[in-house]
Amino acid sequence: MEYYNYIKSLHLIFVITWFAGLFYIPRLFVYQIEASEKSSPDKEILGNQLKLMAKRLWTIITWPSAILATIFAVWLIVLQPVWLEQSWMQVKLGFVVLLIIYHLKTHQYYNQLQQGVVKYTSSFMRLWNEGATFILFAVVFLAILKNAMNWIFGVLSIFVLALLIFLGFKLYKNIRSKNPNA
Repeated sequence: MEYYNYIKSLHLIFVITWFAGLFYIPRLFVYQIEASEKSSPDKEILGNQLKLMAKRLWTIITWPSAILATIFAVWLIVLQPVWLEQSWMQVKLGFVVLLIIYHLKTHQYYNQLQQGVVKYTSSFMRLWNEGATFILFAVVFLAILKNAMNWIFGVLSIFVLALLIFLGFKLYKNIRSKNPNA
């Protein structure tokens, strides 16, 4: 098990790059949606550039990172199967399932926007952008604290974070409605 920490390090590196992609891609979706509302030629020029940026981010960074993070996670569990008996790990894996669902739903939005289909508003995508943040907080608290009381406190903290983000979003929306260039 001398190589255990190498596997753990690689897992963490690819989790970080996976989240980087998940944090940035909805931002590109916001810009794509807003570009689709512009007049020609800005609409086409911006739209094509943003599609290219999204494609590169999604196919070169985000998907490979998700796959590699998962491979190294499975490898870690194979090396330490006792983790599956621990309640914090079971809850963490529940959040990982949510992360995978979030990733797949984001992939659906990606495909729609790549085809020029706009079904959601930029405001919706700004809120969608926070989904990965909530999952990240939960997973980090669970992985670090590992104690039932501590992770319950950590997960409850996520709801406080959600409230603060929602209030910040409402404030930003009010500022933006008064000044569209903000």
